[in-house]
Amino acid sequence: MRVLKIALALYIGSLALAACAPQVQTAPETAQEVSGGDTGTTGGTATGTIVSISGQPAPAVPAGVDYSFTPTTNASGSSVSFTVSNAPAWATFDPKLGKLSGVPSAGNVGTYPGILISVSDGASSSSLTAFSIQVTSGAVAGPSNPLSTATLAWDAPTSNVDGTPLLDLAGYRINYGTDAATLDHSVVINDGSATSYRVDALAPGTWYFAVQAVAATGLESAPSQVASATIS
Repeated sequence: MRVLKIALALYIGSLALAACAPQVQTAPETAQEVSGGDTGTTGGTATGTIVSISGQPAPAVPAGVDYSFTPTTNASGSSVSFTVSNAPAWATFDPKLGKLSGVPSAGNVGTYPGILISVSDGASSSSLTAFSIQVTSGAVAGPSNPLSTATLAWDAPTSNVDGTPLLDLAGYRINYGTDAATLDHSVVINDGSATSYRVDALAPGTWYFAVQAVAATGLESAPSQVASATIS
């Protein structure tokens, strides 16, 4: 059974938080290995499994800063689709990923309530609890305040754990949140050539991050070692 391997180095700004190259014998635990199991994209959600959706959208975003939220679901297969109700006009929605994203302008300052994201696999469906997004005009976060962002950088994997070449790297999944045990925010990067990503609009507090490599088949590597940053 094929198992993906990923070597990661996570940074907050220019501060190295974790050196994660698996070739370094002093820190081999930073590249974890797990079996891929039944994570391929063929088929659909297992028979008898109730479709679920989860995630905690950021409740606020400053004007001029990129907002992005992608929920997590156990639904799988080609029939999976997402829908959204009451999405802000400044945001776009990806029905394949459930991703709600956009950059509000100063003219969009205000609160956008009743946003509802749902997922269906063709047989059953589930919805998040409706949420609101507040667009603020204050200097809570933004390009002028580097502490409001976290930049993650990694070394792209080139082989599977068994040493065979990795030829179908499709992208990455970044999981993050304010609880190291529950990384309830996620971003999917559909670009296998990417080696960094900036997470914006982080509210004050300690945030935790982990990254996974994703193959074209849907197989994912184990999460990297969790890195953290304190936003003030």
